[in-house]
Amino acid sequence: MTDKAGLRRELRARRRAFAATRPSLPAPSRLLIEALCPGGIVASYVPVGGEADPALFDAAVVAAGGVLAWPVVIDRESPITFHLGSTDTMADGPYGLRQPQATGDGVVPDIVLTPLVGFDSRCNRLGQGAGHYDRAFALWPDALRIGIAWSVQQVDALPRDPWDVPLHMIITETDVFLPGVPK
Repeated sequence: MTDKAGLRRELRARRRAFAATRPSLPAPSRLLIEALCPGGIVASYVPVGGEADPALFDAAVVAAGGVLAWPVVIDRESPITFHLGSTDTMADGPYGLRQPQATGDGVVPDIVLTPLVGFDSRCNRLGQGAGHYDRAFALWPDALRIGIAWSVQQVDALPRDPWDVPLHMIITETDVFLPGVPK
């Protein structure tokens, strides 16, 4: 299937069905977190619609001395920003998102943990379709982009547009994908 809208529908259904089985991601090793982000800012997210939950990554980041930031989405056209905060103080945002209060311009993340609808083994990502993360990646090209997903979200190949930004790594409950590393 090469139609992005149709692929999103199919993969969202697959993701919701898989998430209903209550899978969990493995906890990342502290060594990995310390190597990736020694005391840096990691942008995470609160999962919706069956997205893989990065909570174990979040806990490992904090244990390693890192700081968590959370996405704030205003509307479809505005760029996503990341803000410090706690999941305890989040409010409802657009599209069913939970997000912190936006204060100021936000922070620049060292790592962006990225939700996704689908991915391929080359670390191409299919998002929700608004381009929020692709635009954020363009603003912060030095940030390490890590997709968090379920294995059922993998497809052989994704259709790509010129603005689509591949990830540096994708982590699922069963595997880790790096571009250019065959499976």
